[in-house]
Amino acid sequence: MAITEQELAQAEARMETIRAAGHAVSARYDRRRSRVVVALNTGVELTFPTRLAEGLADASPDNLAEIEVSPAGLGLHWPKLDADLYVPALLQGVFGSKQWMARQLGAEGGRSRTAVKVAASRANGRKGGRPRKFAAA
Repeated sequence: MAITEQELAQAEARMETIRAAGHAVSARYDRRRSRVVVALNTGVELTFPTRLAEGLADASPDNLAEIEVSPAGLGLHWPKLDADLYVPALLQGVFGSKQWMARQLGAEGGRSRTAVKVAASRANGRKGGRPRKFAAA
């Protein structure tokens, strides 16, 4: 598939728009606080705990310490972990793929304890609990 000069110019303009909102100029791992610190061209520092990011949660400090910033400043890469994060997504609070984020949100919801959830569980228990699943023949 050939790319025209016009398409290339449009893609470069889109990238410049994204970069203008903030791109990484450096990144480091803070061992003391178990956080990644990303310095942006705007002077803002973005800091997040490694447990929140896909691919970083169970990594050793030595593996987390080596971070590469992409030439455009829009990506972070951990070569020892083969993990990548997109800086504009981090600024929006997205710390992984859609599937991974949905799994994290579902796990968090499953751990929550509210009065409504407790009442529903008790009501279900009085009815005999969760219905048994039968294998279809």
